[in-house]
Amino acid sequence: MSSISQTAAAADIGAAPKAKTRNPSLDRARTFLTLIVLLHHAVIPYTYYGHTDPTSFFGFDMIVLATDSFFMAMFFFLSGLFVWPGIARKGPLNYLSDRLLRLGLPFVICAFTVIPLAYYSFSLRNHPEIGFSEFWWNMITKGPWPSGPIWFLWVLLSFDVVACILYRLSPNMLDPINRLSLHGRRRPAVFFLVMLAVTAAFYIPGRIHYGAGSWFEFGPFSVQHGRVMLYATYFFFGAGIGVMNMDRGLLSADGRMAKVSWDWLVLALVPYYLMWVLITIKRDILGNPADLPDWYEGAYAICFTAFSVAILFLILAYFLRFASSGKSVFDAMQADAYGIFLVHYPIALWLQYWLFDFNLLPATVKAPIGFVLTVAFSWALTRALRMIPGAKRVL
Repeated sequence: MSSISQTAAAADIGAAPKAKTRNPSLDRARTFLTLIVLLHHAVIPYTYYGHTDPTSFFGFDMIVLATDSFFMAMFFFLSGLFVWPGIARKGPLNYLSDRLLRLGLPFVICAFTVIPLAYYSFSLRNHPEIGFSEFWWNMITKGPWPSGPIWFLWVLLSFDVVACILYRLSPNMLDPINRLSLHGRRRPAVFFLVMLAVTAAFYIPGRIHYGAGSWFEFGPFSVQHGRVMLYATYFFFGAGIGVMNMDRGLLSADGRMAKVSWDWLVLALVPYYLMWVLITIKRDILGNPADLPDWYEGAYAICFTAFSVAILFLILAYFLRFASSGKSVFDAMQADAYGIFLVHYPIALWLQYWLFDFNLLPATVKAPIGFVLTVAFSWALTRALRMIPGAKRVL
């Protein structure tokens, strides 16, 4: 499942050039989220949900439930922060041209190279007689053609197109969100409640109608039906904050939000615990049915939304609090984070393929090995790719 200026969605995932309102906490948050993506993919084979390895560990289920409930939505939020000033500075057409280079080109390249390389590891396990060229051709011509984590790129590009259209209609369209952000410098709880209400209103109906596992799929273009509007709300909340005065609003380094970071932790833990309660009800009382009742989907969607917004505020508050604390461990990786996001998936899956036969190793050993090596190899490969002339314009 599953971005990104300097992380995956570290595509800003494709962030606009640094503006005066930008602060280092946002770059560090993006880099942190990129590592969370790699962690998610490193542990998911050893969970109840993924379980593509004979070993498992419940602690990894706890990680996957948390990460899957917020990290892609947060990537869209961070990606939206620089959209409005980018369009204002370059104009809609030039802005979209840059985004096509930054998002569209990597999507096409990855769809034809990175994704087939990644999923060939699954094919080799079940059909070792099929060579890569035959597997590649069948994927491209017959399907299925999964997108892996790169679905984020085309969806983000689609949101950018919508943002440009809205900007042409009215450059002031997102001003109410910006005013709410300015108010949020002193009263972040108000912004939190509004964002929670809006995201819930857009997510809950889709979750009830489509359920959790329904995906739109057309070739390598895919996205979860029930979450696409959730992602859109996060993106445009970010865009509204970034309209102007970002350094004086909700994301101000000296604002109220950064001073109450542990409150956000409590707000995140309660719905997270309730999601586990609902999962237990589904498995032990409802019998884990394929079609869940509407009341269940609605209750889970409420908890999911509350956790997602609260963990967003918690992470932002943490990085805002320590924005001026000198160098961060994430700083060295910032320039390479987008590339790491793009190339890591086949590395992660092939490492899991290699570790599969080490039956004596528990999941608590396999997953850390896979994570550390995925980070190291992805970073090294990205560094090498960025040395190619012109590659830094994309990576």
